[in-house]
Amino acid sequence: MAFGAFNHHRQKDAMADINVTPMVDVMLVLLVIFILSAPMFTNAVSLDLPKAKAAATAQGAATVTVSIDAAGTVYWDNEALQADELAARLQGAAARNPQPELQLRADRATRYEAVAQFMAAAQGQGLTKLVFVTDPKEPK
Repeated sequence: MAFGAFNHHRQKDAMADINVTPMVDVMLVLLVIFILSAPMFTNAVSLDLPKAKAAATAQGAATVTVSIDAAGTVYWDNEALQADELAARLQGAAARNPQPELQLRADRATRYEAVAQFMAAAQGQGLTKLVFVTDPKEPK
């Protein structure tokens, strides 16, 4: 950086201006590098998805709310069940025509084992409509 003039006979006091040209040059080089390297950071798969219009699904089928709390207790429409009662309820639901939709609500602290056991029991009885219900994520 120059603090004075090359010809010190004409200008005797120090130069007060800052030379920003090197900083601008460095910033332009970094900008070009980032522009060239940006496509390498995208990991998206390029897909050409088909477009379709679908009608809203009919809500005529019955729904059953199954809840599992943190302790692993299973509730069938807000009624606590024992293991043998759960099997009987699942068998009764599988026999209905059309089959009801099971809406599974599990507490955040519920062990995965309890959820997996319920899913296996429902599949073992022939139930095919299982929906996981969650709370929407709160905006930050």
